[in-house]
Amino acid sequence: VPDDFRDGIERMYNYLAYSMRPSGYGALNNDSNLDFTRPEVLAHVEQFGRRDWAYVATNGSEGDPPDAPPSRVFPWAGQVIMRSGWDADAHWAFFDVGPLGIGHWHYDKLHLSLSAHGRDILVDAGRYTYAGGTWRSYFVGSQSHNVILVDGKGQRAYERTAEEPMTGNYRIAPGFDYARGTYDAGFDGVDGDVSHTRAVAYIRGKYWVAVDRVATDRARGIEALWHYHPACTVAVEGDDVASTDTGAGNVRIVPVPGGVDWDVRLVTGQTEPAIQGWWSREYNVKEPSCCAVYTARIESTATFAWILVPGNGPVPGFAEPPALSVDGGTATIRLALPGQPPDTVTVPLDDGVAAYAPGP
Repeated sequence: VPDDFRDGIERMYNYLAYSMRPSGYGALNNDSNLDFTRPEVLAHVEQFGRRDWAYVATNGSEGDPPDAPPSRVFPWAGQVIMRSGWDADAHWAFFDVGPLGIGHWHYDKLHLSLSAHGRDILVDAGRYTYAGGTWRSYFVGSQSHNVILVDGKGQRAYERTAEEPMTGNYRIAPGFDYARGTYDAGFDGVDGDVSHTRAVAYIRGKYWVAVDRVATDRARGIEALWHYHPACTVAVEGDDVASTDTGAGNVRIVPVPGGVDWDVRLVTGQTEPAIQGWWSREYNVKEPSCCAVYTARIESTATFAWILVPGNGPVPGFAEPPALSVDGGTATIRLALPGQPPDTVTVPLDDGVAAYAPGP
């Protein structure tokens, strides 16, 4: 086998290993199924001498531990995997800041999926069908992803391939991860100039901070979408949205005061006036799932933030609301989890250095 071919195959299985969820399933994005990739990775451990793959795929019961933090960046694909560890209950996130792709693409730049404590919670809706029409448009479109809609519209075609690997917009550190991307190819049928930048910081083992900036030349209506897995019981609690199942992984979504004024509603299994609140784990299969739809009106460029807090069982709300301050292209969030001293997270939306300062 030629060396370059062998190297390509090894890179493919390395991607399958290090993008794998703690449950052994691969990432669900674009036109993929939610595939159980653990056996495929384990079948190639000896062929490539990659005992680290065995460790990842077995949640640490076999093989040798990787010699780096558990998060990974795939700079040509523009995909970032944020993890707390290799155990079965680990936190896991998939953040897409890369190009559209050369085929089977979805309009999903800046989408974020989360899993924790053994189950998927915030999800990509999958693909369901290849047949044209409203169902295909929904599953391919931004409406089925955890992104921002502008004036009710989603993303349109953007760069399909990367000319070079991404650099300068991510950091993997022992205690936290950071990644940033911008979608600036316009929104379908929307006039004027508008773009969306999202930066995500993961404080390892604790929570995610997502900071969004919608840069616009005029007033806009915006919708922030957060899709929950169908197995999640979801409730609105004030401005927060949370899954509330006992004895299972959950995520509380906390909009940080100081950005915009949100209205929130839950949509599940809707077909009229537009399709919303559906999920597909594999081809030709769909089921209702809950989508938290946050809506707001902005008069000009706006920056806002979210705290995404995972937990085993229902996640309590904050006793004191988090605080957001924005200085130029840098957002600073101060927050205190229940019973813990306050943390400070610095998240650049342009060039800059991400930082995490634990309390007190």
